[in-house]
Amino acid sequence: MHALSSTTRRCALALGAAALAAPGLALAQLGDKPLRIILPLSAGSGADGAIRAISSSLSKALGQPVVIENLPGAGGITGTTQLVRAPKDGSVIGVVSNNHVVNPSVYKNIPFDSIEDITPITIIGATPFVLVVHPSVPAKNVKELIALAKAKPGVLNYGSSGNGTILHLGAAMFVDQAQLDIKHIPYKGMGPLMNDILGGQVQLGVVAVAPAAAHIKAGALRALGVSTATRVPTLPDVPTIAEQGLPRYELDGWIAAVAPAGIPKAELVRLHSGFKNALAMPEARDALIAQGYEIRLTAPETSTAFMRSELARMAQVVKNANVSMD
Repeated sequence: MHALSSTTRRCALALGAAALAAPGLALAQLGDKPLRIILPLSAGSGADGAIRAISSSLSKALGQPVVIENLPGAGGITGTTQLVRAPKDGSVIGVVSNNHVVNPSVYKNIPFDSIEDITPITIIGATPFVLVVHPSVPAKNVKELIALAKAKPGVLNYGSSGNGTILHLGAAMFVDQAQLDIKHIPYKGMGPLMNDILGGQVQLGVVAVAPAAAHIKAGALRALGVSTATRVPTLPDVPTIAEQGLPRYELDGWIAAVAPAGIPKAELVRLHSGFKNALAMPEARDALIAQGYEIRLTAPETSTAFMRSELARMAQVVKNANVSMD
């Protein structure tokens, strides 16, 4: 038996290392790059949990490793700036949330165009919100809360995960449409907000259904209304805010996969197909649903139209709520 040449040995070692690094994956040809997913949000956020829940299935569907990189800061602007400047070859994409279309109306200077500088791949899914109060608040439904707030203007307060975040705008939409005088207390993230609503330091807020559901069922929070157009399976007995006197109220927390503008059509098709095939896998679907998301999976053109409409809608919400940041 002849000894292997040094070149052959190096190739064999490289192939072996690749197999050990990603067992079970249908790896792309040696030399192909992994798919880098920029997440302009912090680890532990809803979007972070969702994309990590389906990353293994996405890797299998695309036939290449998937690497997720959290680049939080400035409401998502920091990470998205890196995304729009990334190579336009399909090797780098991002996962963005509502903040992507809120930020242009909240921040004065953004170094990219939220629509023109990205190419939407798909809306992955959306999660509902719920208006909750601490049990000490004497309101059992939306109408009673509105009556209480109008009887005591400036006395109640609501918390949010931060100025200009979707949870802030969700509550601000409620205050604006009901024409109430309620103080806003911004927090640095969902965790501190939930802790203070549970502790009664903040009386109410609009929060994601998934992390709030257990507290609602335990009686630690009282759910007054869900934010979506229809009731949600997790809280079947909680009516929508819209059906309780605010018919224009509708909001959910969506996440979308996007690429830098200028990505080749073939790569866009490949990536969309990858998400479609990944979300057809039971393990990915179940994982996303467990995170509280309804799967959407829209075509790139539909995703672009949706994001444009959301940009305009959120601009009006921000204007009505008088939210701005330097």
